[in-house]
Formats: sequence, C-alpha cells, structure tokens
Amino acid sequence: MENSEAHALGLRDRRPDALGNFRALPDDLICDILEYLTPRDVARLASVSSVMYILCNEEPLWMSICLSRLDGPLQYKGSWKKTALHLEHVPYECDEACRKPLNFDGFNSLFLYRRFYRCHTTLDSFSFDDGNVERKKNPTLEEFSRDYDGRKPVLLTGLADAWPARCTWTFDQLLQNYGDIAFKISQRSARKVSMKFKDYVAYLKIQHDEDPLYIFDHKFGEVVPALLKDYSIPDLFQEDFFDVLDREKRPPFRWLIIGPQRSGASWHVDPALTSAWNTLLVGRKRWALYPPGKVPLGVTVHVNEEDGDVNIETPSSLQWWLDFYPLLADEDKPIECTQLPGETIFVPSGWWHCVLNLEPSIAVTQNFVNPKNFEFVCLDMTPGYRHKGVCRAGLLAHEKGNYEDATDNILYDRDDSSFSDLTRKEKRVRTLEPVENQRSGSMRNGAYNDHNLQQKSYQGFSYDVNFLAMYLDKERDHYNSPWSSGNCIGQREMREWLFKLWLGKPGMRDLIWKGACLALNAERWLECLTEVCAYHNLPSPTEDERLPVGTGSNPVYLLTNYVVKIFVEEGLETSLYGLGTELEFHNLLCNFNSPLKNHIPDVLASGIIYLEHGIYRIVPWDGNRVPDVIAKCNIIPEKFKSDVFPFGVWSKKQFECRKALYEPISATKGTRIWPYLITKRCKGKIYAELRDTMPFEDTLNLASFLGEQLCNLHLLPLPPLSISNVSDVEQEIDLPLTNGCMEAVPDKPEIPAEWNIFIRTLIRKKKDLSGRLSKWGDPIPSTLIEKVNEYIPDDFYKLLYIFEDENGLNKVGKLCSWIHSDIMDDNVHMEPCGVHSCLIGNTNGTDLVNNGLVNVNGCSAGSKSWRPNHILDFSDLSIGDPIYDLIPIYLDIFRGDRSLLEQFLKSYKLPLVRGVSQNESVKGGDKFGRLSYHAMCYCILHDDNVLGAIFSLWDELKTAKTWEEVEQVVWEELNNYKGFPGSSSSSAFLSSLEPKTSTIL
Repeated sequence: MENSEAHALGLRDRRPDALGNFRALPDDLICDILEYLTPRDVARLASVSSVMYILCNEEPLWMSICLSRLDGPLQYKGSWKKTALHLEHVPYECDEACRKPLNFDGFNSLFLYRRFYRCHTTLDSFSFDDGNVERKKNPTLEEFSRDYDGRKPVLLTGLADAWPARCTWTFDQLLQNYGDIAFKISQRSARKVSMKFKDYVAYLKIQHDEDPLYIFDHKFGEVVPALLKDYSIPDLFQEDFFDVLDREKRPPFRWLIIGPQRSGASWHVDPALTSAWNTLLVGRKRWALYPPGKVPLGVTVHVNEEDGDVNIETPSSLQWWLDFYPLLADEDKPIECTQLPGETIFVPSGWWHCVLNLEPSIAVTQNFVNPKNFEFVCLDMTPGYRHKGVCRAGLLAHEKGNYEDATDNILYDRDDSSFSDLTRKEKRVRTLEPVENQRSGSMRNGAYNDHNLQQKSYQGFSYDVNFLAMYLDKERDHYNSPWSSGNCIGQREMREWLFKLWLGKPGMRDLIWKGACLALNAERWLECLTEVCAYHNLPSPTEDERLPVGTGSNPVYLLTNYVVKIFVEEGLETSLYGLGTELEFHNLLCNFNSPLKNHIPDVLASGIIYLEHGIYRIVPWDGNRVPDVIAKCNIIPEKFKSDVFPFGVWSKKQFECRKALYEPISATKGTRIWPYLITKRCKGKIYAELRDTMPFEDTLNLASFLGEQLCNLHLLPLPPLSISNVSDVEQEIDLPLTNGCMEAVPDKPEIPAEWNIFIRTLIRKKKDLSGRLSKWGDPIPSTLIEKVNEYIPDDFYKLLYIFEDENGLNKVGKLCSWIHSDIMDDNVHMEPCGVHSCLIGNTNGTDLVNNGLVNVNGCSAGSKSWRPNHILDFSDLSIGDPIYDLIPIYLDIFRGDRSLLEQFLKSYKLPLVRGVSQNESVKGGDKFGRLSYHAMCYCILHDDNVLGAIFSLWDELKTAKTWEEVEQVVWEELNNYKGFPGSSSSSAFLSSLEPKTSTIL
C-alpha cells in the first residue's frame, strides 16, 4: 500500500521525517542518485534513517554500483552488496543468524515493490500462444529471398538439425569442457565485464536480478575456436559483404548468447541496420518485433545532432513485458512468437525487436550484409543525424516545417522543446514512461493516447532507401563530418570496405556505386576527378578507378601512372594548410638537395578546383601567394597574402595552436572549394598489404630505411619564422575562455620562438584532457583517466630538456625539426626484389582481387622479398619534437616490437636530446630526464586516439594502476638509446645541426 494509505490506517508515515528535504523526490529518482555514490558512501548513508536504510540496501542498487566500478573478471559472492564490498576489499561481517530482523512500518513504495516483483517472479507459468510469426521449414534460397529477406521476420526450422551444437551445447557439457574459460558479459555499463563459465553458471542458479547478466560474447570464436566447429552458417545467410575485410577490421558479427530466465535483450535495432539470424539450442525465447520506424511503447530514441550517434533508452525486456505490454490495444501489439530449441529466427534490416528468455537459454546469432540491406547499411553510416532518426523512429523524428517534403499530417510531441530548438545538440523521440515513473496525470489513458500518436505518425513512412535518403544532410560528406561512435566500423575501414567490394564484386557495381554515393559522396568526388584529369590532359578514370582507394582521410585515386588527392578533411582551411605545407616542403627538398627527395613521390601538378554557378573551375596553385578564389573567403589575414608560402608550415602551426584552444567555426563551411595534388604513382604495394606475409628480415630492413629517412627529414633546415608569425601567436596569450576567464600563457624569452609555438599548442591540448580521454573510452582504463592530469606536467617547457651550460645560460637540449606526424603502414611503399618479378602497370582490372594477393598495380605478393622505396603523404607535416614521429612508426608499423624500434634507432643515429656534461644540470626533475616520459606525454596529448592503440597492443596494461607503469612497458627502449653520448664533440655536432631560421626571440 502507498504511504497515504498507511496514514489512513493510523500508521505513522516515516518517509517525511526519514528523508527530510529529499522527501520531495520520488523513490525512483532517489535510487538513481544513490547509484552515483561510492560503496562506502552508500554504506554510511544507510545509517542516516530507516528509509535510507531500506533504499541503500536494495540489491539492484548494489548491482549497479558493482558493475559501474568493475573492469575485468567478475566473481559473484551470493549478493551484489557482498560482491561490491569484496571488490572494495571491505570485510562483510554479517551474521544473519544472530542479527535481529529489522522491520519498519509506515513506509511503502510501489516503485520498490514492482522492482522486487521483477526480481523474484518466475516465467514458468507465463501463458503465450504460438504467436503470429510465420514458421517455414527449410525454404530454398530463392523462396527466402523472394518472400522474407528484407521483407518480414520468419521462424525457420530444419536449418540446425545437423549441427553438433544441438547435442554438445548444453549447460552441463559446456561447463565440463569450458568451465575455466572467461566469456564477455552483457550489462548496462560501458565497462568490460567477463566471467568464467563456471562462475557464471553458479551465478545463474542463485541470482534474483530484475535484469540478469547474460553472456553476449562476440569473440567466443577466437577464445574457443572449437565452438565454431559445432555449427555452420545456414546456406540462406552465407553471403556477407563484410567478408572482404580482414578479421581485425571486420565489425563484430557473431555472438554466443547464454542467459537465465528473465534475462534478454531490450528493444533495439541491430547495428548498422544489418539483418540477423538467431538459432536457439537450449530453452525458450519470447520475441516481440515491430517494423522499421515504429518505435515501441516505452522506448526513447536519442540522436546526437553533432555526429548522428543513436542511443536508445528502453526498459529491460522483463519490465517491458510486465509493465508496457498490458497497456497495448490489440491493434498496437507487436508481432510475437515463442522460439523453441532448434529453431532459427530471421530479423530483417531495421526491425525493432525485444527478446525475453522464458527458460535458461543457449543460442548463437550472426549479423550480415547482403544485396537486400547493403544500401541501408551504407545509409546508416553516412554522417548526419536526421536520416538516422527517421530510419529508427519513422516520422516521429521529422521536424515539421524543416523540410520541403514535409506533410501536414506529420505529428510530433509539441511539448518537447528539442523539436523546435535547432541549437540543441540532441534530438529525441519521446514515448510514455512506465506506470511507476509517471509523476502526475492519468496514466492508462495517456498511454493509449501517446501510442496512438505513434500509429498516426507511422502513416506515410516508407522503409525505402530513396525515401530515407531525402533526410540526408546534403552539406555533409563522409570525409568532413564527425563519425558516429555507434557505427559498427570506423571511417577508414568503411572506405576500405567499399573499395574492396568494388574490386572484388564487379558484377554488383551498380549496387555498390549507389551505396558509395550515400556513404562517400562518391559521385561528387568522381566529378572533381574527371575535371582535374581533363584540365591536366590526363587519361579519364577507368571503371576500376571510379572509387577512392583504401583508408585515407581524403579522396585519393590511383590512375595508371598518377595519384590524384583531393583535400577535403576538416574543411577548406585545414585542406589549404595541408597542401600548402606539402608544397613548401617539396620546394625545400629541391633547394636543399636532400637524399630524402629520392624517396618521396614527384609532384606533377597542384591546384584548386571549385564549383561556381554549377560549373567546375580550376586554378593551378604551387603554394605561392593566395589565389583570388581563396582571397575572397577571408580565411587568412591580409598581411600574410603576400608571403611566398602563405599557407606554409609556420602559418599552419599558428592555425593548429588556435584550433587546439577552441574549435574554429570556418567561414567557408559549405563552400565547394577543394585543393588537389597530383603525384607520380609508385610501383609496388603499401606495407599494410604486406605486413602479414613479408619476411621478418624485410621488416628489419624497413626499420633501418625508416631510421635513415627520418634522420634526413629531421636534418632539413626550417623555413624562416617571420615576425608576423610570432606576433600572431602572441595574440593568443589572452583569449577568453568559455567560462569568461582569461588564460595567460607567458612565453620564455630565452627559448627559441619555434619552441614557444610548440609549447603553446601542448598547453591548449591539455584543456579538458580527461574529458577527451573519457569520450574515447575503452580500452583506456578509467582509473588512469582519473590520474592523467597528475601525470602530465604543469610546465611543458620542462619537456624541452632545458639545462644550464657552464656559463649559467639556459639551453634547449632538443632539436626542433620537421616532423612527418603520420608515417603509418599505409604511408610506406614497398617494391618487390629478389627472385620473383613484379608485373608493373596492369590496371585493366581483370586480375584485381580483394584478398591482398594481387594489388591495384598487379604486383604479385608471391615475391620472395620486398624493400621500401617511398614514404607517402606529407600533408600532416609539422614542426616540433622529433619524438613525435616515433609514435606512429612504433605503434602502427612496428606494432610495439622493441627489436624493430631498436633497429630503427640504430639507423636514425641523431640524438633525441643534446648531451649533458657533468657540469650541466637538467631542470625539471628526474622524470623529465627520461625520454620514455616525453614520448608518453605526447601519446596522451595526441590529436588521435593513440592510447587506444597502446592498450590494444599491450593487453596487460588494461589493468595498469599508474601511467608510469604504462610508460615503462611501452617506451622503456627509448631510455636505452644514447644517440651521441654527452661529450663536447657531440654537443658541437648537434649545434651544427640546429635549424637556420629567421627566428625572432
């Protein structure tokens, strides 16, 4: 009974006195707040009052606290409170036999009662009919494709009759064979939780959770390969376009699913709008499904306006069946069925579904992409948010009046300000909350009225690619927009996937082209490429050359003897600095006659292509001065327009410094202006294609090659640093911050100006560092994210290895130099050598395969030996600490192999710091004398998620407690590197290498 009823019966309502000012909050909100407290704080709060005692001893609360703080293996200790306190190393002294039971009259909570009921109810007596999903026995591929694929769900029988798993996948046999194997656990937390199977079975037998843990492991095949032999993919689902990707780049696609009664999957649409099949081996499952665009009652769809990430708020599967299903009118009920052992259910692309385990169950499921859903998958990964909302929520996500195709009968929640306020960063579709969460007003009537809105808004919605594509943001493109973290693969993998499909499935190019136009704006970039080729009298692209290649961050096209790169990433301003710096660098190489120029592709032409009044126009540009079409954009100060290289490296450094402080809003957003570069095509293959087949001796030679060429790069003189460059950076000293305060970053007058610019950029990157790392999330341990600001220095000037010479003057112990910044496995080119020859120049496409055995040049991967010949892509050139260049080489090319790093350093030979004599002292302390500390700081402050690579390469670091531990494991080899020992001769040598710039101090 409610507290008001207790009062009517003469019982004292203890809630107001027990909660004080918190009495105004409903019980569910108080429980939500308690989840943010630490275990010790919850234990203390339990002693405040009787009601707090009740709330703070709820098992669902302790389950949430435990899982939110856990990373790694879990052992259930019989209750979640015991488990949580065990993790905190707090003794749980509770003698139930001697403790007097605590009884509190005068307090009742409908919320707690409902939750208690969900925790302890059984489903044995649940009465379900056979449902209304069609059952079909062993359909032919033609029947399935015609009647079901892309159309409607179906329960299939007979597909798993011959599987060994029908006999071997039982709880007893799995426990006997794999009891000590740890499997991933699904639970509502970003943490990665696993349990040994024997521990999970023990939990399964005694748990009383309203949303029980269940095994949902997408790497079970890698952990236990024998399990893959127990089943086979049915013939109906054999075709999967993701097959062309290497295993490590392929998104998760298969899962082992094991769960107790009451567990299940809450309402969702499968990732990337893929289709799925699910075969049940043990138990019974209840399925509920809605067609695309029809949001289930109780579900809220959030679509992030910035990157299109979709987040679903939904009750647990059990809660939905208990609290929401009874509210539905017959015409509003979902499509339903009960799945039995041996049956396979097919869920088409875009369909909402919810699963409840009626008994302890074991199942296997896989998602796939085939011709029926390929365009939907491409559409889902396209940048933007409107189309993603409409794909999942139908016309509920449609903002009335915001599109030309809006109709008068589109309905939406007029009370939700997010639909009228276009400055909001998140759009959402609202639905009814469960009964206990209703704070006021009529509940049951509101339920039906709200759901009727959904039915009306569904009218006119069509789950058709052409219809859904109307909601695409035409101003966005795949290269130049934030990538949704919810997408099943990354941007680079997406580009590689489409390119491999283009080469590997020539018979399906019409379909692949449609998908590429959705995801890549492929049609636009092909138009640009065709115009550039015509202007420079190059052959038009062939059929095989219509798609940009590989994983680059800009559209890059490989023609017969040429490479055309169109700069689009991060908008026009960034693109101009990318091309301008690269052109300045090539000019320097020619003037300095560096050996490095023999290992960089020749620049054949460069310019700017732009769209004016529907016509493409081209202006040649070699990096000198500012073309008129760019001058009109007002993105560069007037005083720079007469510079020889106005978009050269020093202007770029100033731009980077400004961008690190705040994300600049480009005045050229939406313009149709793109710089481009044409270089000579290298013959051979990129290292990324050879990594797994190349002999280790060749990889050692590659490490030596990179050491030599990085030495040549870091020896190049720097371009002049003008007074205007320095003064503009000076103006960044007192820029207003978002909180209205001013940030002062004083220069050190005794430090060369190029280092002051470098340090300023590092200072900007430290802003909200922990927030940025938290956004990147797994696999970066949260415990380390909390400590990151303690590890990073307060004074970045100490990273310069400043020391006092014998005269008491401050000296910088590092050499400021050009840095490539992006030498990764796709930016190093190899050529075959040895016994087998390479078939150069065959680009007719007849032998272009997608498995890496033959590349786009027709070079046979069967050659016995490969040698490096070129380093590619200098658009990310910068100036700063040479250690920066070691990060991508060591982590991406060498994959953390210390022997390769050691080989690299032997060939590099340059000192990374100036030798310090006995009479000189380094300022800053011991840690600043470790090169490993410098490298680790740069990894943490890096623009890219370098830490994600580190914690993926070294699994043991996922349990690291300190950054010092990570530093030692990853970069300790640097501390063994002597370069040139600290002697007067080496110091003189280093001094002779210092860049000759017009530095203004």
